[in-house]
Amino acid sequence: MRHRERHRSDRIGWLRAAVLGANDGIVSTASLVVGVAAAETGREAVLVAGIAGLVAGALSMAAGEYVSVSSQADTEEADLNRERQELIDNPEAEEDELTAIYIGRGLTPELARSVAQQLGEHDALKAHARDELGLTDELAARPLQAALASAATFAVGAAVPILAVMLAPASGLVAVVAGVTLACLIALGAMAARVGGAPMLVGAARVTIWGVLAMVATALVGRLFGTVVG
Repeated sequence: MRHRERHRSDRIGWLRAAVLGANDGIVSTASLVVGVAAAETGREAVLVAGIAGLVAGALSMAAGEYVSVSSQADTEEADLNRERQELIDNPEAEEDELTAIYIGRGLTPELARSVAQQLGEHDALKAHARDELGLTDELAARPLQAALASAATFAVGAAVPILAVMLAPASGLVAVVAGVTLACLIALGAMAARVGGAPMLVGAARVTIWGVLAMVATALVGRLFGTVVG
């Protein structure tokens, strides 16, 4: 029975998009809600602001991630096309490149040449994509997947402060939203760090600190402009 190892790098594509989306959804929507609530507006206005932030943010995340990852995919495809043409035009030079790469990794010249020849006979383009360009199927750019993951996780994250607004008492709305948001950010940061193999405390601290700064800043803005308008 073949043993297949699972590496954390296999998760990097979807993990990055998911964590970024959820984190942005929680932080941006919670900050928006806290800022509007700090201006001493009614619960309805706070809810409208939160829902509008959810919709706009999810679409913006999807569009931004799609454009960004599409650019990466275009670059990867261009590199592959160039490599494909070079293999047609000058296969000997391409074999020499692979041989030099393997020698640099510690193989003897004879073994490096043999490996380069055998890989070239099996799938030369794949060998060059992996060892010369650093491109693998696991880490390949997938624009639609990244866009959907970002939009979905942003919406899920943004729903947290909105639900908190709906359930919190009017007198303690800001405190409840801030508390729920911080708890979720800590959990999200720790979970992402756990999945990615990083220290959980560090992961939780990263997202929590920035979340606190964002909510404090928008609360000050809401209080300042609410007082001025009022």
